[in-house]
Amino acid sequence: MTTQTPTQQAIAAAGLHKAYGDKTVLDGIDIHVPTGTIFSLLGPNGAGKTTAVKILSTLIGADAGTVRVGGYDLATDPQAVRAAIGVTGQFSAVDGLITAEENMLLMADLHHLTKKEGKRTAAELLERFDLSDVAKKPAATFSGGMKRRLDIAMTLVGNPRIIFLDEPTTGLDPRARHNMWGIIRELVSDGTTVFLTTQYLEEADELADRIAVLNNGKIAAEGSAEELKRLIPGGHVRLRFTDPSAYRAAAFALREATRDDEALALQIPSDGSQRELRSILDWLDTTGVEADELTVHTPDLDDVFFALTSTQTTQTTQTKETVR
Repeated sequence: MTTQTPTQQAIAAAGLHKAYGDKTVLDGIDIHVPTGTIFSLLGPNGAGKTTAVKILSTLIGADAGTVRVGGYDLATDPQAVRAAIGVTGQFSAVDGLITAEENMLLMADLHHLTKKEGKRTAAELLERFDLSDVAKKPAATFSGGMKRRLDIAMTLVGNPRIIFLDEPTTGLDPRARHNMWGIIRELVSDGTTVFLTTQYLEEADELADRIAVLNNGKIAAEGSAEELKRLIPGGHVRLRFTDPSAYRAAAFALREATRDDEALALQIPSDGSQRELRSILDWLDTTGVEADELTVHTPDLDDVFFALTSTQTTQTTQTKETVR
């Protein structure tokens, strides 16, 4: 197994703990995000996702734990961390009373850019996010998707290497959400690291290189989307036949398969891995039995999420499952 060195990790947090009174929000979690990747933190409402973002982006302090962001120690060099990051929250920071261009120039002033540099940066980012045509219009007239694009454009004024997107597509319609996904992928292709929290499991599945599920203050499981899906039982390979004799031969040989005599189909328990799929294909080749259709069914992230955040799982699972 290869490990990332601190310089290769955009975010490295260990033992993060945060409590409000007698309520523990984060209970000693570890987070590691390689540079130039998308990391997604999932969890039910109140799980502590936004608290984690606030700690990592210097907005609030942790009660315990160590954090390095962009190679800088958050405790000893918070200003350097702030210079390396951008943050876009669930609720837009866009001022609706002024124009898109004025919002951008205001952000440029906050980053101490010269007037000339600020105008150039604003123009470039407005064009990049397809907002040049509405640059002179009040942001209050924008759709939700346009406001989110402007929000991210404003975040990029300081050219951050790491961006925290806290539920960036909340409230957007499906088309606007897909457009935002394209923008996020483009950011990463340019070398930016993205830390994404979301309630949309499809979003994490589509975008994230690695996903962590936060529940009751702890990381319940972590891995790629495909790795997490294999943690949950219920995956199977379905073989369907048109020749009844081939179906009977396969059913006789594959005793562990569940039969569907009406559909001439067999359901074989499987984690959907390439190794298991190859084993089934090799068996079909060796026996000469021909299946007319082979489909692989694996649990989706919804199954993973509900299994890992259910009350029963919370009570019975004592250790974190990490897939490497």
